[in-house]
Amino acid sequence: MADRLKGKIAIVVGAGSSKGGLSIGMATALVFAREGAKVFAIDVGLDHLAETKQRIEAIGGEVALHECDIADGGAVEAMVKACVARWGRVDVLFNNVGIQAVGGPLELSEENFDRLMRVNVKGMFYTCRAVLPHMIAQGGGAIVNNASVGALRYSYPAVGYMASKGAVLSLTTGVGLQHAAQGIRCNAVVPGYITSERMTARFKQELGDNWMDEVRKREKNVPSGKLGEPWDIAHAVLFLASDEARYVNGTKLVVDGGLSMTTTGRA
Repeated sequence: MADRLKGKIAIVVGAGSSKGGLSIGMATALVFAREGAKVFAIDVGLDHLAETKQRIEAIGGEVALHECDIADGGAVEAMVKACVARWGRVDVLFNNVGIQAVGGPLELSEENFDRLMRVNVKGMFYTCRAVLPHMIAQGGGAIVNNASVGALRYSYPAVGYMASKGAVLSLTTGVGLQHAAQGIRCNAVVPGYITSERMTARFKQELGDNWMDEVRKREKNVPSGKLGEPWDIAHAVLFLASDEARYVNGTKLVVDGGLSMTTTGRA
């Protein structure tokens, strides 16, 4: 176990996996634990967190589980209070939350658009609002929000999702700059195509036996010809959360294999 987060208390939102297998949240929780942090692992269901707990404890890390609907402001306040009651402080918050819905203004229902904004944007607003008083009182902290390359370029069409992740980038800058003088940093990680069980399950549901066609299409659009892994995002989040990034604030770290810099293909 290394020491880049030694003695830190880290809340990881979306630390589990609803479809099984490694997710971005699980990978980040594991990396944080490996680097010495105590991890307060959050997900919408405790059953999603079972594998995360097992894997962290297997490497000798310390983890506590908490069930929380991130779109419920009261539940978020209670979650942060539970973390502080257990370990006394909050040093790191990783806002790993996001749902998707396909469609443009003509196809996407108002109900689904509102749900995207409630979970993807308001959920991050709630968590930031809940941890900031504790970080201010203790003299600092690091917040990392999970955005998407869809905030930077056209997606497939998913106008609500794109708009929500664009809002995440603005939220990130606003929080980071407003509270910089209080020792708080807020940055965003911007993933490109990341392979996961959740992605595979969605493709199988939408495309049936042809789901691998979408995987190959995505691989072709990335300059390296490869999809990223949850570990790629986890290590980027680790940097932003650590003291190594003490002079990085209010900005975004794109981890997409160069996808957002290309002029062809889809995001």
